Amino acid sequence: MKDFSNTKEILFNKMTLVPFNDNENLCLVGPVKLPIKQGDFQTTFQWYTWLNIDKKLSKEMVLDAITNDNLAVKQQSSVLVYGDFTNAEDAIIRMHSICHTGDIFGSQRCDCGYQLHESMKMIAEHGCGAIFYLANHEGRGIGLFSKSLAYLLQEEGYDTVEANNALGFEDDTRNYEEAISVLESLRSKPVTLITNNPKKLAALKEHGLLAHNHIPLWGGLTETNRHYLETKVKKSGHILEKELIV
Repeated sequence: MKDFSNTKEILFNKMTLVPFNDNENLCLVGPVKLPIKQGDFQTTFQWYTWLNIDKKLSKEMVLDAITNDNLAVKQQSSVLVYGDFTNAEDAIIRMHSICHTGDIFGSQRCDCGYQLHESMKMIAEHGCGAIFYLANHEGRGIGLFSKSLAYLLQEEGYDTVEANNALGFEDDTRNYEEAISVLESLRSKPVTLITNNPKKLAALKEHGLLAHNHIPLWGGLTETNRHYLETKVKKSGHILEKELIV
């Protein structure tokens, strides 16, 4: 029979309490070796995930509470790390918002799945970097259920910004402070960001973490997502490095 007497000691060594705000810490867990295979692309990342916790909680209290916290009905964010992320002079990262439809189902209504998988390849080829997978960012922060309603409006001619606005949401409610706190706990040197979104650049710049401007990532364009991509440029200010073509 398995001896569980040293379980907590094993886990404590993989748990870090990251200060976040006056009332909360982030409990960062990892690294966990995560072999990845997507078609011909294959590599191993170091996987971390984190949880918002009350500042009063210790590591032991966090472990004791997980069976009663019903975490399966909530979502937690992750970060995939590649190479010597702490010490390397040149690291590239992506702050990627969860997209249930695009990342998992391969939906062609957006370019999210393409951007996620392409970023993983870019980081592995570069030799050092990280992908922050942000769980509370679905639909630019409105959540999966609300996103399904927005999609119904888009089928009636609304663009992605108009659909969010019609439901009573701002165009983009995402916040990057949690991810930046985790980034700062893993690495103190600046990074280069894979993005077309100026808001992500501004968030890193505010914390002094931006090494260079950005690495653009356009692609995965289809007739079914062309209007979505054009709206991101025209209404959300995304940086277009070249003309969108199919």
